[in-house]
Amino acid sequence: MFPKPKPALLPNTYEFESEPMVKATGFREYDARWLLGKEINLMGVQALGMGLGTLIREMGVAPEIVTGHDFRSYSAAIKYALVSGLMAAGCKVRDIGLALTPMAYFAQFDLTFGPDEMTRLKEIVLGAKFDLAGGGAYGFVENFPARYIADLTKRPKLKRKLKVVAACGNGTAGAFAPRVLAAIGCEVIPLDCEPDYTFPKYNPNPEDMKMLHAIRDAVLAHKADIGLGFDGDGDRCGVVDDTGEEIFADKVGVMLARDMSALHPNSTFVVDVKSTGLFVTDPVLRKNGVKADYWKTGHSYMKRRTHETGALAGFEKSGHFFFNKPFGRGYDDGLVSALAICDMLDRNPQKKMSDLKNALPKTWGSPTMSPHCDDEKKYGIVEQTVKHFEAAKQKGDKVAGQPIRDLVTVNGVRVTVEDGT
Repeated sequence: MFPKPKPALLPNTYEFESEPMVKATGFREYDARWLLGKEINLMGVQALGMGLGTLIREMGVAPEIVTGHDFRSYSAAIKYALVSGLMAAGCKVRDIGLALTPMAYFAQFDLTFGPDEMTRLKEIVLGAKFDLAGGGAYGFVENFPARYIADLTKRPKLKRKLKVVAACGNGTAGAFAPRVLAAIGCEVIPLDCEPDYTFPKYNPNPEDMKMLHAIRDAVLAHKADIGLGFDGDGDRCGVVDDTGEEIFADKVGVMLARDMSALHPNSTFVVDVKSTGLFVTDPVLRKNGVKADYWKTGHSYMKRRTHETGALAGFEKSGHFFFNKPFGRGYDDGLVSALAICDMLDRNPQKKMSDLKNALPKTWGSPTMSPHCDDEKKYGIVEQTVKHFEAAKQKGDKVAGQPIRDLVTVNGVRVTVEDGT
C-alpha cells in the first residue's frame, strides 16, 4: 500500500526520502504547481502520477499520456518520478524527451489526448486512493522536435527580410527558436541561446527587465528590426522594437488584434483583466468590429475561455497568447506568437515595429508586480479587496479623483473610472 502524502517534510531527512510529500494548495482549479523540495518531493510526484493514472482510467478515457521535460537541472528526475507513477496505474506513456511546453501541447494533437479534473485528482492523491492496476508501458518518441519544427515551418517564407534578435536566456527555447525563425526567412542574431540550467545571464522571462534590456542592447548593436525574447519553457514571447524599447505584451496584443481583425472583421479577443483598456477603446479595433472579453488571469483560464467563446485569439499580459484557427490550435506557444509578429511586419512592409507601436493611442502601464502572499491567505485577501471597491462604487467614492464607472470582478478587481482610465 502506497502511503498517504504528508503536507510537509524536512529535506535531507530519512522521512523526506522515504515518504511522499504533496502540499494541498498545489492543486489549482485547472492546473497544479509546487516548489520542489518545499511543497513536493519525488515520491510526491510519483503519487501524483499514480493519482493522474487512476483518474484517467476512472473517467473511461484512453490511458495514454505525453510527457516531456525542460532544461532545468531537476526536470528529468521529476518527469521519471511522474512516469513511474503513471505506469503503476496502468498508463501508456509517450515520452517526447527534452521539450518546450507547447511541444507537449502539440503532441496531444499529433499523438494522443489527456483530460484534467483537478478536484477529483486532489482527492485521489491526498487520500492515496490509487488504483494500481499495473500493466503500464513506456515508449520514447524519437525525433519529436523535428515534427514540431516541421509543423511550424510548413508555410510560405516571409517576403520581407527581417533581422531578428532571438533571446532565450539559456532556457530550453534556445534549442528551437533560432531554427524556426531562420526557416521562415529571418536573419537571426542568437542571444544566450545555449541551454544552461544555471541560467548565468538572467532569468529567462520576457517580463524581466534585465532580459528586456539585454535584448535592447543587442537590437541596437546589430541594428535589428526586432528583438524577440522567449521564456524558459517557450510558451511566451517578449518584444523589443527597432529603437530598443520594450513593448509590454498587452500592447503587442493590441497591435496583433489590429492586424488580425483587418483580415477577420468582427472578431472576438479574450483579454486578461490586467491588460490595457485599449482593447475596448482603440479606434482601429472599434472600426474593425472587435469585441473584447476581459477574463481571468492565468494561462489555463485564458486558454479555456478562448476555446469556449470561439475567439480569434486570447492575449494575457504575461505574454501567454492563444491563437485559434487559422493562426494556431488554441494553446500558448511563444514561437507561434513570434511567427504572428513577423507576419504582421511582413504585411506592413513600409512600417517598422516602432511605427506600429507609436500608432497606438498613448496610454501608461506598469510592469507586472507580484508581491508575495501565502496560498493559504491570498484568496481571502482578494475577496476583501473586491468587497472594498464594490462598497466604494456603491457609496460614490472616487479613485484618483474620479467616480468609479465600472468594476470587472472575474478575477480580483479591475477598476475603470469616469474618463475610461
